[in-house]
Amino acid sequence: MFAHLEEINARPAPFQCYTAGELWTHEHTSMKMLEYHLDESVDLASRNRGFIDRSIRWIVSHFGVNTNTRIADFGCGPGLYTTPLAENHAQVTGIDFSERSLQHARRVAEQKKLTIDYIQQNYLEFETDKRFDLIVMIFCDFCTLSPGQRETLLGRFYRFLNPGGAVLLDVYSMSAFDKKEETATCKVNQLNGFWSPEKYYGFLNTFKYEEEKVTLDKYTIVEAGRTRTIYNWYQFFTPKDLEKEFKTAGFSVEEFYSDVAGTPCDPGSAEFAVVARKE
Repeated sequence: MFAHLEEINARPAPFQCYTAGELWTHEHTSMKMLEYHLDESVDLASRNRGFIDRSIRWIVSHFGVNTNTRIADFGCGPGLYTTPLAENHAQVTGIDFSERSLQHARRVAEQKKLTIDYIQQNYLEFETDKRFDLIVMIFCDFCTLSPGQRETLLGRFYRFLNPGGAVLLDVYSMSAFDKKEETATCKVNQLNGFWSPEKYYGFLNTFKYEEEKVTLDKYTIVEAGRTRTIYNWYQFFTPKDLEKEFKTAGFSVEEFYSDVAGTPCDPGSAEFAVVARKE
């Protein structure tokens, strides 16, 4: 038991483990994630409906979205952005890990008579002959990736974009990092049964890596017949650091905002967004 507790509370190296597949493809967890996505009143798995509507209006206006605009949404979930973008006449592709989320997105597209190309795949492995005018990656998904994964993804973005095409994504700021604290908790059926329909003990260890500006929420789920661990990594950025990654990949940064709805940049904001162009 002592050795098990030591393992639960052990601090891994930054981005040592990657378990996104477990989070997004597990039968029960993917169901709970979809429930959070579709709860329009909260900012948990996705933004609340009011913010999404405001964000869509800004994206359509800022990027001049029309019938000729090709857009790819990396990590599209149940189509909260792909659906309204298609309703604004864009040609839309959505890529996501979760079969359950994409099933919902396809049902909505069918009901609304929209043509949206949905692809179930790890977006780090996604390949296509299509070329896009805009790539979006929303709700700070970029922050969950290691430096090597981010480099790979930006390389793909560059290849997939038409000349002059843009990337819009958001990240966590250093203001948010400064407020993070290390914690260790254990609860029965942690997060209201999010991890399993059966009884379990959920351990959450939050680690903070000062030098790398990274945090980890390490969830250890102890059930009667098994123990599993989920690693949720978060990279925090300064605008300068994010711009450096984009420039290395061949992009020029056009502008920073406080969010993907075009709110003017606020240094104290917990997040910020970037628009970068393929040079």
